[in-house]
Amino acid sequence: MADGAAMRTLEGLAPAALPLEALVAAGEPVVLRGVVRDWGLVQAGLRSTNDAMDYLRGFDAGVPVPYSHGEPAIQGRPFYNADFTALNFEVRRGVLGKVLEEIARHVDDPQPPMYYISSLLIDRALPGFSEHNDAGLAGQGIDASASIWIGNRVTASCHFDTPDNLACCAVGRRRFTLFPPEQIDNLYPGPLEPTPGGQVVSVVDFDTPDFKRHPRFRDALASAVTAELEPGDAIFIPSMWWHHVRSLAPFNVLVNYWWRSVPGFLSSPLPALQHALWALRDLPPREKQAWAKIFEYYVFGPAERAGQHLPEAARGELAPFDELQSRRTRAQLLARLNR
Repeated sequence: MADGAAMRTLEGLAPAALPLEALVAAGEPVVLRGVVRDWGLVQAGLRSTNDAMDYLRGFDAGVPVPYSHGEPAIQGRPFYNADFTALNFEVRRGVLGKVLEEIARHVDDPQPPMYYISSLLIDRALPGFSEHNDAGLAGQGIDASASIWIGNRVTASCHFDTPDNLACCAVGRRRFTLFPPEQIDNLYPGPLEPTPGGQVVSVVDFDTPDFKRHPRFRDALASAVTAELEPGDAIFIPSMWWHHVRSLAPFNVLVNYWWRSVPGFLSSPLPALQHALWALRDLPPREKQAWAKIFEYYVFGPAERAGQHLPEAARGELAPFDELQSRRTRAQLLARLNR
């Protein structure tokens, strides 16, 4: 795959000095070199893979954790079968120590089976870890639970997430390739269900893209930005940006923080997308065009436009949402869907 443009980079920042508010406002991906290099896990990994594994074992609560396992033939890429009706790996449950043993047993294999613990909540599985490995978001008033990703040479297919994301490369190296949200059509999204990791992914094979089958992917590559993260580096991935992530070392650990810059009482947009597919997509073209105008008026245009000509007491859902109105709307939707 052709390289994209180099990603913007900031250096010399400590976690407490991260300009997160400015990064969110700018809405552009940024590499933060060395920002978590002082973490205990980072330093252990720089000594050796065994030291990194022992460091994680020191916090292991021993609780069963889900992990993905794939045969060597999938080459570390959790994806689909040939007709996209099933996944090419299975989800198992086991304790972290056993998963680390399996990764270590195959660490020198040129094509090992895939072992991948993804998005594991740290406070549940590794109590005490965050006291020595923290990116300082709470100090900036951001409530974001830390998750950990542990595996061997795993490739996460290109996907987007709805929250903003700070991803910290703790052990090993990772290569990130990012695309802005408007490239969705050129990335050929796969099925909404099932998905390899809970989110829709591009079906393009970034290693050997088939430009006859996916010709618009060339246009996506023209807007791509890339970066390779070393241990201690982090990357800010704005909400809705598509990202392809390749783990480059035999053992890799990443810690990430997701957060949304909106009140917690607002719903996720993803159920609204599913409802819109069900209710609107298959309407006759004339009706769809009319609904597009209605959505532009009520949803995608200026937030205050639809209710500004009404008395404030009469605006209801046309006024900015608060927690009370959110509860009312949720109850109304549930009642209508259950009829």
